Amino acid sequence: MIEQWFTIGEAADVLGVSIPTLRLYEREGLIIPMRRESKHRRYSPDDIDRIRCMRSLINKEKVSVEGVKRLLAMIPCWKIKECPDDVRESCPAFRQHDQPCWMASGKSWKCKSDDCHECSVYRKITDCTTLKQIITECTLKPAERIVPEQI
Repeated sequence: MIEQWFTIGEAADVLGVSIPTLRLYEREGLIIPMRRESKHRRYSPDDIDRIRCMRSLINKEKVSVEGVKRLLAMIPCWKIKECPDDVRESCPAFRQHDQPCWMASGKSWKCKSDDCHECSVYRKITDCTTLKQIITECTLKPAERIVPEQI
C-alpha cells in the first residue's frame, strides 16, 4: 500500500489552517515534516493526525504552543529508546523540560545519527490519545495507570 503524502498547501487545506501556521508549528518543534531533495515539505497521514492533536490542544483546550512543547517534553524518550543510565544522565533531553527531545541540542551520538521524523519517539505520537497513553505508561507505576475503559 502506498502512503499518501501531502504538500504544505494540501496539508493546510485538509487541516483548515494557513501555510504560515504549519511553518510555525515546525519552527516551534511540534511537527517534523519530511523534506524532499528539493527541500519541499511533505506531510504523511500521521503528520496530519499529529497536527490535529496539536490544534485541539491549542484551540479547544487552550494550551499555548509553549505548553504543548512542555507536554511533549514529558515523553520519556530515554525509556522508549532504552538508553543506558549513563547516556540518559548526560542527555540534554533528559535534563530539559521545555521542549521535545527532538529539539534538544547536544544529544548523544545515538540520537544525533537518527532522522527525528523516523525516530520511534516522534513516530509514536500520532494523536492525542496516543500522547496521553505514552506519558501515562512511561511515568506512572503500573498500579497508578488509568486503563482507557476507566476514562
